[in-house]
Amino acid sequence: MDTVHVRFLRYSAFYTPLLATIAGPYLAEEGLRATFDTAAPDRTVEDGLRSGTVQVGQSAPAVSFPAALRGEDTGLRHFACLNARDGFFLAARTPTPDFHVADLVGRTVLVDHFFQPMAMFRTALVEAGVDPAAVHMVDAGGPEAIEAAFRAGRGDFAHLQGPAPQQLAHEGLATVVASVGEAVGPVAFSSLYATPAWLATDQARAFMRAFRKARTFARLTPPEQVARVVGPLLPSIAAAPLVRAIDRYQRMGTWLADETFTPALHARAVEVFTRVGYVDGSPPADRIYADPPA
Repeated sequence: MDTVHVRFLRYSAFYTPLLATIAGPYLAEEGLRATFDTAAPDRTVEDGLRSGTVQVGQSAPAVSFPAALRGEDTGLRHFACLNARDGFFLAARTPTPDFHVADLVGRTVLVDHFFQPMAMFRTALVEAGVDPAAVHMVDAGGPEAIEAAFRAGRGDFAHLQGPAPQQLAHEGLATVVASVGEAVGPVAFSSLYATPAWLATDQARAFMRAFRKARTFARLTPPEQVARVVGPLLPSIAAAPLVRAIDRYQRMGTWLADETFTPALHARAVEVFTRVGYVDGSPPADRIYADPPA
């Protein structure tokens, strides 16, 4: 059986369509199996793709914006939209009825400072009329460090991907009060990433058929059933918060029926990153995206 190695840039229930591709029956139906790992400083998505040790990367179109603006070709392409919304939530330490973004003014928020989550969070603030400088944004580290700091009593709010906030709520440590994805709206957020050479192969076409089936399953199947399939890949998360996270992502429209990156999704991403000063100009789409394998 042919093996496809997948490397995640981030790993959570937010990426359920890709988790379902790995955990479900869809690859086996195409004569494939998957192995996977998560990126690290000495093990990047890009290095794996270029070396051929990784066939599919989970990434974000925005990682390619700077090079595209410089007129460079990275030799890699984002070929399928994995998530069409930001997947972060705000977990409040104390119940906050009728939460509004303005409630963050003067409060301490443990914010994920990775480039894309920060850009989306700042955009949500600005578009709600809140000056980011009025919010005490603390860099506690990566997702695990943010969760650990919040559990240790640090911060009024934590900014985390699902299902971590739902797990905190399940344990009685927080209340999930807001979704950044709902605030920012549809956007080219995260992707499947590969080399053009691999995208031209029969293996890529078979993988894409499996991914489409898994994506439909993740979108349209009751969240309890989806959680039973992907739950073994998220062993630290209890069943109930995993179901709640998947249900929220489904209702938000995170996983669209069409896996292509539309001009509207790209334009919104460019708008967000321009607003926060990450890019200056319009990155050419032909240096960033490729059509999904036929």
